[in-house]
Amino acid sequence: MSADDERRLARVALTWLAEPGTRVVHQLVERLGPVATLDLLLDGGGPDGRLRTAVAARSVAGDARAVAAEALDRADRLGARLVTPDDEEWPARVAGLSTLRLPDVSRRVDGETAPPLCFWVRGAWPLGEALDRSVAVVGARAATAYGQHVATELGYGLAERDWTVVSGGAFGIDAAAHRGALNSGGLTVAVLACGVDRPYPMGNTALFDQIADTGLLVSEWPPGAEPLRPRFLIRNRVIAGATLGTVVVEASARSGATQTARRAIYTNRVAMVVPGPVTSAMSVGAHELLREYPDKARLVTGVAHVLEEVGRIGADLAPVARGPQRPTDALDDEARSLLEALPRRGAMGVDRLAARAGVDVRTSLRKLSLLEELSMVVRRDDGYALAPRPSVRKGEART
Repeated sequence: MSADDERRLARVALTWLAEPGTRVVHQLVERLGPVATLDLLLDGGGPDGRLRTAVAARSVAGDARAVAAEALDRADRLGARLVTPDDEEWPARVAGLSTLRLPDVSRRVDGETAPPLCFWVRGAWPLGEALDRSVAVVGARAATAYGQHVATELGYGLAERDWTVVSGGAFGIDAAAHRGALNSGGLTVAVLACGVDRPYPMGNTALFDQIADTGLLVSEWPPGAEPLRPRFLIRNRVIAGATLGTVVVEASARSGATQTARRAIYTNRVAMVVPGPVTSAMSVGAHELLREYPDKARLVTGVAHVLEEVGRIGADLAPVARGPQRPTDALDDEARSLLEALPRRGAMGVDRLAARAGVDVRTSLRKLSLLEELSMVVRRDDGYALAPRPSVRKGEART
C-alpha cells in the first residue's frame, strides 16, 4: 500500500472511530497526520478521555482499518469516490469550520464542529468546483405551499445564474430548492447525514438519483451508514461552512434549519432569512433569527437580494423595489400641484387655479401648457379641466 493510500485509509478509519467534526481528532491529524493519529488512538492514547472511551467501544465492533478498506471497496462498486484534503477537488472553504465556536454549548454535537476529514462523493462534478459559487437553501420539512413556492423559485433562479444550490435532501424546503435547480438545468448538491448509497428520506429516492446524475451527493459517512438523529446537526455545519451563504426559507421554533443558519453566522458566512406570515408556525424560527441576530441575519425576498449578499461587490446589487410607474411621476412640484388642484369635474379659471395650487399665474400658464401637451388637462372656454380617462371596454383591464 502506498503512503497516499495509507493516509486515505486512515482518514476513513478515523471518521468511523469518532463521529465527523470531533475537534480533538482534527487537531491530532493537523499535528501528527492521519496515520500517526490512527495508530495513537488504536493504542489507547489520545488527550481526551471521552475520545478514548469512544474509540475503545467502537473497536469492539471491528478492526478500524478493515472497516475502512471495506468502505472503499463498497464505494468503488457504487461508483462513488473518496475525497480528502490531499485531492485537487477538496473544497477549501470548509477549513473555516476550524474557527467555528457556538455560544452556550450544552450538547456535544454543538461543540464538535471541526472541519471534515474526508467526503464520500457520488456524481461527476469536481466537489471543490461545484461548491465554489454555492448558496445553501434550507428550511422546514413540514413546509407550507408558500415556503415550497419560494424555495423552488430561489433554487431555479440561483441555478439559472450559475450558482450551485446546496441543501440537505429532506422533504419540504430542501427538496423544493433541489427541484428548482434541477428544473433550470443547473447544479445542485445534497449533503447527506448517511451513506451516499442509502439516501434519506427514502421518499426522495428518485430526486437523489436525479441529483447524482447531474450534480453531487456528498456525505462524511461511509456507504451504508445510517441516518442517526445527531448526524443531521453534524451535517449542517458542512452545509453552512462549504457555501458562501445560507438562506432559511421556513423554520419552526425548533428547527435544524435555524441551527444551520447559526453555524453560518459563527463561521462568518452570510445568513439570510425569507420572511413569512406571522400567523404561521413555520415562520417562528425564521423570524426569531432576524430578532436574535439583527446585525448578522439579512432579510431577503428573492434571488436578487440573495445575490446582493453573496455576489461580487458592486456587481450583484438588487434593484430597489418600486411600485408601478405613473404618468405623474415625471412631473415637477408645480405641475403636480396644479393637477391636484383641478376639480374632479368641471373647469376652473387660471387665476383661481393658481391661487388654489399656490403657484404664481405666469408659472401656472407655463405648467398648464405642459400638462395639456401630456394630455393630462384640456383647455376650455371657462378655464382648464382634467382630461377624460380613456374608456375601458368590457373584458379589458384599466392600466
